[in-house]
Amino acid sequence: MDTFILGFMSFGTSIITAVVGIGGGLLLISILPFFLPTNALIPIHGLNQITSNISRAYFGYKDIQFHVIPKFLIGSLIGVGIFMSFLKMVSVTYIPLFLGVYILLSLWSQAFNEAIMKYESYYVIGFFQTGLSVIVGTTGQLTVTKLLKEFQDKNKVVATSAILMCITHILKIIVFIYFGFVFRDYLDIVLSMAIGSILGSYIGTHVRDKIDGKKLIFILKIFLSLLAAKSILSVITPLY
Repeated sequence: MDTFILGFMSFGTSIITAVVGIGGGLLLISILPFFLPTNALIPIHGLNQITSNISRAYFGYKDIQFHVIPKFLIGSLIGVGIFMSFLKMVSVTYIPLFLGVYILLSLWSQAFNEAIMKYESYYVIGFFQTGLSVIVGTTGQLTVTKLLKEFQDKNKVVATSAILMCITHILKIIVFIYFGFVFRDYLDIVLSMAIGSILGSYIGTHVRDKIDGKKLIFILKIFLSLLAAKSILSVITPLY
């Protein structure tokens, strides 16, 4: 039953990202703690996001701005190499806490987002987006913020963001394989979520111009906030 539910959730969140360019991955990783053990959250989410982003990039291939990729890749390689050392020091027990706090700050703190948005270089964005994703799972707003400033066409933003997020998640998966995570233990879930992601990307790409993205984002923020608060409380409550 969980396999089917997660496949459906992956389908829905993939549509959201295909339509507005961001938010689906954040929503998905907020839902996963209800279905997966803590140590599986980020690697399973990362593998699913590779499928989601590759399919979204494929459906919007003509809009990808390939010239930004080399700079982002170089920054990502350096970032993941440095941040993976922090992963050894972080107990998996506290990952939902980090996720919850990160989500709330990124949704509602202007100061937090202004600090993040200072990283205008693709080298620096790649460094922080891929590096931080090893610890908090999803950091796509770094890329989207930069792309929105550089390109006025939403199709270019969504497609290019997808290919850059592929780089982030592929490098993250390599890190978790290095640390010994066994993906085949979750093969049925991975396959179900992959199918959902591909279908969601296809549908989202075709309805992108027919949906009011602003209203969807507002509803998404409220729902994400509730899930983030739940994640934080799940870690803090047992301490008291």
